Amino acid sequence: MNPNLLTPPRRHGERPTTTGLEIPHDQLDMFSPPRVRAELVKQAQALPGVFTGPSQVSEPSSLALRLRQPLGPWEAFLHPSTDEFGHIHRAGFLHLTLPRPLLAPLVEAGWAEQHPISLRPEWPDTIVMLYAPRDDGELDVVLAALRASWQQASTEKGR
Repeated sequence: MNPNLLTPPRRHGERPTTTGLEIPHDQLDMFSPPRVRAELVKQAQALPGVFTGPSQVSEPSSLALRLRQPLGPWEAFLHPSTDEFGHIHRAGFLHLTLPRPLLAPLVEAGWAEQHPISLRPEWPDTIVMLYAPRDDGELDVVLAALRASWQQASTEKGR
């Protein structure tokens, strides 16, 4: 399935509990089952030009999604890194940048929330927490958002 992220399906149930406006920005419940998280990681690592390792901007146990050839605009990366466009936490939730047209639809449909650091003027306003997928249907939406983030980060500026 390849969901339309401009009109995403509504995420089932309540939103997970998060630390809200606090940093570190964590999801506190509704985690990914190990199989679902493993598939998320596998699909993320299969994106062209992506390499993984400890995050440069988050806890070292989170898996950074970095690009060998980062070509995207400033708002496509988790600063101060110049090549990390997202990372996957052990619980399955992600912090990543999204193209601006997808921000409101994904937040309104219950899939994401704005990262509090993105409220600061020196940080991109495109950083979100994408909630941990709990099943294969949710994984489809999360993977579509991940691909949109990757596309933004790997596409040459101005194209």
